[in-house]
Order: sequence, then structure tokens, then C-alpha cells
Amino acid sequence: MSEEILTEEFEVLESIYPEELNRISDRELSLIVEPEEPVSGLSDFKVTLRVSYPSEYPDVYPEVALEAFKEGDTEDKELTAEEEQRLLKSLEEIGNENIGMAMTFTLVSHLREQLTTVLLERAEKIRREETEKERRALEEEEARTRGTAVTVESFLKWRAGFLAEQAEKKRRQDEERMKGKERTTMTRSTSLIIIFFSQVGRPKNEKKQSD
Repeated sequence: MSEEILTEEFEVLESIYPEELNRISDRELSLIVEPEEPVSGLSDFKVTLRVSYPSEYPDVYPEVALEAFKEGDTEDKELTAEEEQRLLKSLEEIGNENIGMAMTFTLVSHLREQLTTVLLERAEKIRREETEKERRALEEEEARTRGTAVTVESFLKWRAGFLAEQAEKKRRQDEERMKGKERTTMTRSTSLIIIFFSQVGRPKNEKKQSD
């Protein structure tokens, strides 16, 4: 009885999914599955559903696996481990509700719905990340334009630095002032010495001229 059910089920599936279905053997197939509804920014997302049917099928749940369908190297076109486990668990729950009946079409339909949910969650995560990025950029720009918020700690730190800077400035000014006084004193002393010697030497010169 299971052979007849499986043969009929394969024929129905091949008529519904002529391009997507690959019949690996009499008891195994793979099928490319797309989300039921496209999600903006996350198009061309597909997975490969592999189903292996035991001899007791459909009275037992078949062996089901999900594989990445790669058309490129884009990571967002692959399921994460968490997403894969969640989908497999959901498929098993649906399958167990349909024990005793051909269930592959039901599994595929459910998987398509769940893939749409996964992509909507991804789109929402991307939106939140972009919003957070914009918020941080705005806060950084506002902080840059308005300056750093004043706190007691930041004020005391600024005050200590300001006073140290003013003390150093005063010290340099005092040094310059002292150097200026020394230069002025030296200049005056030099001038007095020149005047003294010029005055002392003048009578001798005048006496020589009178002789």
C-alpha cells in the first residue's frame, strides 16, 4: 500500500513542481522551495528540501533535511543554524498532524509560509540595525556640535588644567620680566662705564691739545 501511495504522490508532485523537483530514487527526492511571498530587499531566497521516505510511510514521518540553494556566495541567502532548526521542528509538527496521509505537498506549502516569516524577521532586524546606526550617528553629530556635557568631575578636571596653564604662563612672564630687568640694568651699567671713561679721558686730551 505504501508503494502505491508514494508512487501516486511522486506523480502529483512532479506535475505541480516540474522544474523544482528532482527525483533521486524511488524513495527520495529533493525540491527547491521559495518563500510564499517575496520580501523587499531579500529576493531570490531559496532552499532545497530533501525528503527520504521509509517503508512505513505515510504512517511515519519521513526523514527531512534542509540545504542551502546557492546561486552565489551571498550569506543572507542561507539559513542560520537557529532558523534551520526552527523550520525543521515546525515541519515535523505539521507532518505528525498528517500521519497516515501523503504529506509532502503539505510540508512544502508550510515551508513556503515559514520561509516568508523568516525573511520578514530578517528584514525587520535589518531595519532595526539601520535605525540604531542612524541614531548613533545623530547622537555623535549632536555631541560634536554642542560639545561635551559639563559635569562636576569634568569641570574640576578642566579647572585644574586651566589653573596649571595660567601658573605656567605667569612663570614664563616673570622669567621674561626678570631677563628684561637684567638686560636693562646691564645696559645702564655699560652706559655709565662708557660715560665715566669718556669723562676721565677728556682732560688729558685737552691738555695735550693745549701743549
